[in-house]
Amino acid sequence: MSTPSQAQVRRSVAQAQTMVVKVGSSSLTRPSGHLDAAKLEALVASVAANVLSGARIVLVSSGAIAAGFGPLGFAERPRDVATQQAAASVGQGLLMARYETAFARYGIRVGQILITAEDTIRAAQYRNARRTLERLLDLGVVPIVNENDALASNEIRFGDNDRLSALVANIVRADALVLLTDVDALYTAPPGRPDARRIGYVPDVIAALRDVTVGGSTSGVGTGGMVTKLEAARIAAVSGVPVVLTSAANAGPAMMGDPVGTVFAPVHDRGSSRRLWIGFAAEPRGTIVVDDGAARAVRGGRASLLAAGALEARGEFSAGDPVWVDAEDGTHLARGLSGYDSEEIPQMLGRNTDQLRRFLGEAYAHPLIHRDNLVLV
Repeated sequence: MSTPSQAQVRRSVAQAQTMVVKVGSSSLTRPSGHLDAAKLEALVASVAANVLSGARIVLVSSGAIAAGFGPLGFAERPRDVATQQAAASVGQGLLMARYETAFARYGIRVGQILITAEDTIRAAQYRNARRTLERLLDLGVVPIVNENDALASNEIRFGDNDRLSALVANIVRADALVLLTDVDALYTAPPGRPDARRIGYVPDVIAALRDVTVGGSTSGVGTGGMVTKLEAARIAAVSGVPVVLTSAANAGPAMMGDPVGTVFAPVHDRGSSRRLWIGFAAEPRGTIVVDDGAARAVRGGRASLLAAGALEARGEFSAGDPVWVDAEDGTHLARGLSGYDSEEIPQMLGRNTDQLRRFLGEAYAHPLIHRDNLVLV
């Protein structure tokens, strides 16, 4: 696809029928850690204006832990996971109560969706999440999504919900993703430096991840720095979704397509949810190491991974499980769904299709990973 102009990308955001808006903890709380009612209500006003204009919006909201540790008597965010999860248990109810009251002023209902990494890793749960979110949107409800911090085995799993918001954007087939943070844009250097320049438009977020120096969040409340937001922008852009990154104070203008923050162009046409799940959501269960020839073929983007170019299978996995495809030097080339169990692959290594058919039978004369199940990373 040709690269759109900044004006075209911002216009597509303004015209989005389905949008995911993500807000971080630091954008909803005071320095003390308590919820800031004025910040939350300002965000709700911006979201409600778009909903009342006909847009379907999913709000991915951090803040459960930040909302809970103040009422529990902590002066700052607790560091141990058990106390963080306890704070999330208390804070999630407080957070939702505030959202419910704020949206009710506009005649809008909200619904709570708590997601763990398992819900994006396992295909069946991924489909269930889609059905629930789509039905809520069809009913005119604003789904409010958060990671299930109280039950997750490692609650800092999604980087303050940045990565989760990009996956949710794909789940609901969103037309745009708006990432709201405590920094107003992406800069060429940490914003406090005199030589830092705001970047208004990023046509290729993959190159940006390589070349741009970024600073972390200035807050001690959340878990996500600028790098996790760039990663979220990459996931969304690779799946065909334009992204705006800006401060929560700019939420309304960002959703209207005004020239605020940083806008990221989609770098591919919209891909299938299945391919995005393989590439970004599914947790690889093992690794297939390939030789230089197979690595070149995989990088070309159109070839299946054949046993002839495979050197080793690492880990234990079953047919249909996601696996890494690595070069000999350990570089990740792709993710894919293995066509065979890990215990079957050693006998196949280095053999071409005719040899596999002759010595092992027709059942083994297929690619280790079919190109339709292979996603470059």
